[in-house]
Amino acid sequence: MSADRATEAGADDAVAEVMRQWARAVPDLDLSPIAVIGRINRCSALLQQVSDAPLGDEELTRPEFDLLLALRRVGGELTPGRLARETFASPAAVTKRLRGLEQRGLVGRRADTRDRRVSHIALSAEGRAVIDRLMPRQLAYEAGLLSGLPDDDRAELARILAEVLVRWEGRFGGLPR
Repeated sequence: MSADRATEAGADDAVAEVMRQWARAVPDLDLSPIAVIGRINRCSALLQQVSDAPLGDEELTRPEFDLLLALRRVGGELTPGRLARETFASPAAVTKRLRGLEQRGLVGRRADTRDRRVSHIALSAEGRAVIDRLMPRQLAYEAGLLSGLPDDDRAELARILAEVLVRWEGRFGGLPR
C-alpha cells in the first residue's frame, strides 16, 4: 500500500505521515507492513499511556494488575512460573512484582509441602477486594476509549485481531492451553 493510498483511505494519522516520509525517501519500498504493524505499535504505545488511569487510583501498575487479574480469573493458587506464563512476563519480573504485592498485603505466598523451592501464590482478601472493585471501573474506562468506534467496527477489529493473534501465537508461541 502506498503512503498516498493510506491517506486516501482516511488514515491520516502519525503512521500515514511516516509512510509518506518513507515514500519520499525511498520510493521503491513496499510500505504495507508499516500500515498494519506501525499502527498496532502506535495503538499499543498510546494505550499504555492512557489506559491505566483507574489503576493509579489503587496505586497499581499494569503489570501488577495483570498478576492480580490472573490470580482472580484462574482462581486458587498459582506458582510464579504459571503467573509468568499467564501474564507473558519473565519469571524475574514476576518475582519482583509479587514481592511488592505481598508487602502491600494483596497476595499471600505458601511454600509447597513437597518441594520447599516452589511457592504457591493466592490473592488475599484485600487483593480480591481491590480487583473486584477495580475491574468494573477499568472495563468501563476501556469501553470509553473504544466508544468512538461503531459496534460493527469494534466487532470486526476484534475478529481481525483475534485472527492475527492466533496466527502469531502459532508461529511465535503463546500460552499453553
